[in-house]
Amino acid sequence: MSDQSLSGKPSVLFVCVHNAGRSQMAAAYLTSLAGDEIEVRSAGSAPADQVNPSVVEVMAEEGIDISAEIPKVLTTEAVQASDVVITMGCGDTCPVFPGKRYLDWALDDPAGQGVDAVRPIRDEIRRRIANLLSELRPEA
Repeated sequence: MSDQSLSGKPSVLFVCVHNAGRSQMAAAYLTSLAGDEIEVRSAGSAPADQVNPSVVEVMAEEGIDISAEIPKVLTTEAVQASDVVITMGCGDTCPVFPGKRYLDWALDDPAGQGVDAVRPIRDEIRRRIANLLSELRPEA
């Protein structure tokens, strides 16, 4: 089964517990790098009230503004609509469906961390997104 949704382009869902840090950074990087080539979603199993301010700040350092993003609750529909589901520390709360590609990225949680602690997490997410993009993007 290919990583192609009905729209003809791959779709990726990033999931973490609060949808306030790791999944927001990953979604922002993939959207920034892939443009409209890939459908990008993010959600959390227990969404926070707002995106982590340290995460907003370190992404702004990269020229990516996520200050208007709002954490969203993980739904079965979001998983069903995605070709690739990337979890980041949400454990067994993520629903699993046959035919989906699942990846689990073990990343430190930026919750409660200052910008100095969040930067290395951001940089690792950027590296993983670049690798993911090279896998998803069809070679020209």
